[in-house]
Amino acid sequence: MKPILKLTNEYVQILFGVILASIGLKAFLLPNGFLDGGVTGIAILLNTQFDINISYLLIGLSIPFLIMAYFTVSKRIVVKSIISIVTLALFIHFENFQTITDDKLLIAIFGGLFLGAGIGIAIRNGSVLDGSEILGVFVNDRFGISIGKIILLFNIILFSITAFVLSKEVALYSILTYIVTAKVTDLTIEGFEDFIGITIVSSKNDEIKKLIMKELGAGMTIYKGKKGFGSQGQTQDFDIIHTVINRIDLRKINRLIDRTDSNAFIIEFDVNNVKGGVLRRYLSRNKGKRLAASLSDNN
Repeated sequence: MKPILKLTNEYVQILFGVILASIGLKAFLLPNGFLDGGVTGIAILLNTQFDINISYLLIGLSIPFLIMAYFTVSKRIVVKSIISIVTLALFIHFENFQTITDDKLLIAIFGGLFLGAGIGIAIRNGSVLDGSEILGVFVNDRFGISIGKIILLFNIILFSITAFVLSKEVALYSILTYIVTAKVTDLTIEGFEDFIGITIVSSKNDEIKKLIMKELGAGMTIYKGKKGFGSQGQTQDFDIIHTVINRIDLRKINRLIDRTDSNAFIIEFDVNNVKGGVLRRYLSRNKGKRLAASLSDNN
């Protein structure tokens, strides 16, 4: 029963993503001839030049990329992607929106916002609405070139052709649309919370552990360091503190560390995804104090 409910939930979310993407296209981008990147952008460009129904173009242009997907990703993703792309084409064909705004900047921003949110929701549920990501995975699998570089090159060629065929202004607004779409897609996939991983090496690690637990209420993992070499010479048998916090607490944790040990060695790095632990909901202050006291007793 649970697998069926999960699968139903995925398809409901994909449908919602398709609706958002179709609004971005039909209410903003298509009436004004603005492009997005990838296959969608090629379809819009061809539509402006040859007046071919964009729904047919989306399906036809996606077929080679879906064939690539068959040899690159799982068949389940291919099936979901076929359903998503066909549904998107149907929505675009039958939807009829009135022009919301004539402001080109608003068109580029909100068109990209709706389209990016739709693509992101689809990707989170194991589907794609645009074949350029599949192309990136396929070429990366065959030749080892990074996916980001492939998609970037793909869109540079597309927007260069747009500037030549349509106009430089349309190309520039289309680049803005693509940037907004890409950013919103990333936010939708990864979430709006931005986490930072921090590794701390300090001779005063006991005090720092207590402060992090008491002042931030953040969880930690402690690694045992055997030997280290630094500005203070050789160090042996020390604790290495590893914690993950929200980016908004970054300055606060740096102040706590500086207050205790201004010579502490700190490494900061981006964290793409987190699950479990005390990350999504930090410990309450009282609970943090109890854990800090427990930590003190153990030492």
